[in-house]
Amino acid sequence: MATSNIEIAQQAELWPITRIAEALGIPDDELEPYGRFKAKVSLRHLRTLRDRPRGRLVLMTAVSPTPAGEGKTTTTVGLGDGLSRIGERAMICLREPALGPVFGMKGGAAGGGYAQVVPMEDINLHFTGDFSAIAIATNLLAALIDNHVHHGNALGIDVRRVTWRRVLDVNDRALRDAVVGLGGPSNGYPREDGFDIVVASEVMAIFCLATDLADLKERLGEIVVAYTRDRTPIRARDLQAHGAMAAILRDALAPNLVQTLEHTPAFVHGGPFANIAHGCNSYLATDSALRMADYVVTEAGFGADLGAEKFVDILCRTTGLRPDVAVVVATVRAMKYHGGVEVADLPQENVAALERGTVNLVRHLKNLREIWGIPAVVAINHRAEDTDAETAALVAAAEAVGVTAVVAKHFADGGAGAEELARAVVRLCDEHAAEPEDEASALRFTYPDDATLWHKMNAIATRVYGATEITASTAVRAQIKRLQDEGYGGYPVCVAKTQYSFSTDPKLRGAPRHHAVDIREVRLAAGARFVVMICGDIMTMPGLPAVPAANAIDVDDDGRIVGLF
Repeated sequence: MATSNIEIAQQAELWPITRIAEALGIPDDELEPYGRFKAKVSLRHLRTLRDRPRGRLVLMTAVSPTPAGEGKTTTTVGLGDGLSRIGERAMICLREPALGPVFGMKGGAAGGGYAQVVPMEDINLHFTGDFSAIAIATNLLAALIDNHVHHGNALGIDVRRVTWRRVLDVNDRALRDAVVGLGGPSNGYPREDGFDIVVASEVMAIFCLATDLADLKERLGEIVVAYTRDRTPIRARDLQAHGAMAAILRDALAPNLVQTLEHTPAFVHGGPFANIAHGCNSYLATDSALRMADYVVTEAGFGADLGAEKFVDILCRTTGLRPDVAVVVATVRAMKYHGGVEVADLPQENVAALERGTVNLVRHLKNLREIWGIPAVVAINHRAEDTDAETAALVAAAEAVGVTAVVAKHFADGGAGAEELARAVVRLCDEHAAEPEDEASALRFTYPDDATLWHKMNAIATRVYGATEITASTAVRAQIKRLQDEGYGGYPVCVAKTQYSFSTDPKLRGAPRHHAVDIREVRLAAGARFVVMICGDIMTMPGLPAVPAANAIDVDDDGRIVGLF
């Protein structure tokens, strides 16, 4: 019987986190340990790194996800270990797993096999309490809104136009829409409300985009929570909420330091979803890692159409980060699925279906290289059932468009299985660095800053997704125009849509074209400084599947957690 992910993690010999920190030059008095194997690095120490040059940034992205799973986080960890094995000073930066998917369909998000960040159980469960702090800060603001209305409503908040929602770190469809304030005058004014999952909250986005504590506090104050009857916006600072929110988040803002199974340092910090929010770990973690290592591998959530697009158009645009290379994770199974094979039939060899499905990979590669100007390499995340013919066909599909594809076996072999991938990444970085810097080789964005919100959304849909047009109801169009007129037109657009397709229909596999992208809802994230366009049937509070992953999770009599994957 194969050893499970959690068994591999529990059998590993971890180094004390002080040893990992020492290798990075982090003094003991700048480390806040949470037990022996995880710690926060003080914001004070991070400030001392700002004058150091940045290392090379490797962006891990992927083809459009499938039910079979592609292993992007596993490949991020494997590549980090592979870089360390070939003598490079490497770090990895990951998002923190959310409890919603841990207990739902996806399970844990700390890698897999022999390419994991550890301690795996801690990372996948409560970790250092960052998500709890984000939830408390979000819900404090919600409580202050209703409390202000209850005690006289001096700001004139229209309870019909409260836009701020409460959050919970559990998938719970029953809480998507709710009514609060029932039970009489002592309980406040009844109004419609609802819950989002923590990773969809604006506070999470702000947390991951903030450059320091002062910036965090400033952004929290900018959050628009409601409107008056004459549509005047009410912000968190109007309620004097941002100071207390920043105080709650002060300790959480320091990045979390852990290690891989092979002791490569890793920051695991922040966690906005890519199909709902902007999908990147914290800027502070990535920027700090770049000051301490020669190579930093970070991931953008889901496929490149969601994660990489937002990494470039939101994070890079607002912070100045720039990927040197992108690694696109693909699997034989994923290509067969995009070629029309059902999940039950994926173990059977089917080269023809795989070749049909590679249109998905090619579209992602084209977007990375031609739209954003990022050199790319393909990592074929190997599975034991992959046949030589299928692997050769996948390599050939990448090489046909001028991209190197490398078979990586890090799941089974750890960093040793990713050494060839690491060498390919270093070669591509060297080649890119040797090219003269000009307009053609510079990082490019999907749309210019001065485009209207409507044109920004249209550019993403037509250029990245292959759509023919975007559509919206009269009410949504009016809302977009109002945001434009109110001065938010300079913000980037953050698209919330299904991760399973370039379209808004999760059933459209491959690389669909000539489809329409319908904007169902628009939300202003003034503190995060982007506008969210919710498309298709995507939910900001997911539900649990018929058989949740929680059903398999347990703890034995010795306190060991089992069933977590």
